[in-house]
Amino acid sequence: MESRPGSGTYVSALFAPAAAVDHSWQTVALADRSVDTGGLGQLSDAAEEGVLSLGTGYLHASLQPQRALAAAFAHAARLPEVWDRPPVSGLRSLRAWFAASAGPGIDAHDVIITPGGQGAISAAFRALVPAGAPLLIESPSYQGAIAVARAAGIRHVPVPTDAEGIIPEMLVEAFARTGAQALYIQPTYQNPTGAVLSPSRRSAVLAAASAARAFVIEDDFARWLSFERRPPSPLLLDDKEGRVVYITSLTKVTSPNLRVGALIARGPVADRLRSIRIVDDMFVSRPIQEAALELVSGNAWNRHLRVLARSLSQRSQTLASAIALQMRACRLASRPQGGIHLWVAIPENLDDVTVALAAQNKGVIVMPGRAFFPAEETGSHLRLTFIGVPTEADLAEGIRRLVAAVPELADGPIDASLARD
Repeated sequence: MESRPGSGTYVSALFAPAAAVDHSWQTVALADRSVDTGGLGQLSDAAEEGVLSLGTGYLHASLQPQRALAAAFAHAARLPEVWDRPPVSGLRSLRAWFAASAGPGIDAHDVIITPGGQGAISAAFRALVPAGAPLLIESPSYQGAIAVARAAGIRHVPVPTDAEGIIPEMLVEAFARTGAQALYIQPTYQNPTGAVLSPSRRSAVLAAASAARAFVIEDDFARWLSFERRPPSPLLLDDKEGRVVYITSLTKVTSPNLRVGALIARGPVADRLRSIRIVDDMFVSRPIQEAALELVSGNAWNRHLRVLARSLSQRSQTLASAIALQMRACRLASRPQGGIHLWVAIPENLDDVTVALAAQNKGVIVMPGRAFFPAEETGSHLRLTFIGVPTEADLAEGIRRLVAAVPELADGPIDASLARD
């Protein structure tokens, strides 16, 4: 209906639907340069109502420091210079805070503020590894890093890991065989296994990189997600040659919307990284940097870390107990003292992707292990996170739904529809 002043109301003319546009030409123009997200969209999308997520990598609202975040953003918005352009590398005071958090000997000049950890990984890979060149990467490893390498045309080469982290002998062999000039590694509460690089292997990793004249890209995503008072120190602090390019972020420990991270690098590589950051998006929004600085500088920050550490420890225990009681045919790889997830080996004759799809139909999201392997996977696994549901009770309920979807996880005959090809 439409109204005509002084004339009355009339039925509007019907509009013919727009003719369909033929986009087939784009197939040729785009060629085969598709981008494989590695399932990252599923990690960031909010679960539908009634669905429990044991797959997301972000804190549920109940675990976020929302009052402190609101106060920090409100204070930042009142600063007289908040709308001025920030330095390309980031606010000096925020860079100084990241430097001090990393440990002694790190200077604010070594720090570059980034829009979260994912942006830092992308910048580091493209700065250090040309398209087509090899990049050594743990197997299994963070699927977001694997996706970045694929999108950049980088040839990722898997290096096996065990309960103590990456295996040094395999790393030396991989450097020698490929001539790689960079290694991507998560030494602390590795995603997805939860492994912490053992003290003896820390020096072995740096020695292998030194012998190969290569860089080490250290992704310390779990810096503030330790259950213990003192998490393992960064590999960066053991580096005396400027080989380690260090990545960390505030996003995992606060909110998916506080996309503030940092790159720490020394020597000419730092200039290369700054150039990449300028080309990508010039700088990180100043209001967000100011709010992040306000948050980490106040008393609420340490209080949040203490409360979160207790909550994560309890949730980890609750999830591990539920797995032990209900998923009797499965094996928990380890019980890390930090991070946000547990790595579970499921029966070899079950397909992890099929299991994840069956679980989603029962109202619970889990991540199949296949996405975390740079090449062929070694066995069937699920990665289960414990931070994406409102309460601890929801963790046990999520496992109950998972087992209801796939009873073979608890024991019993194998359903042919779930068997591996």
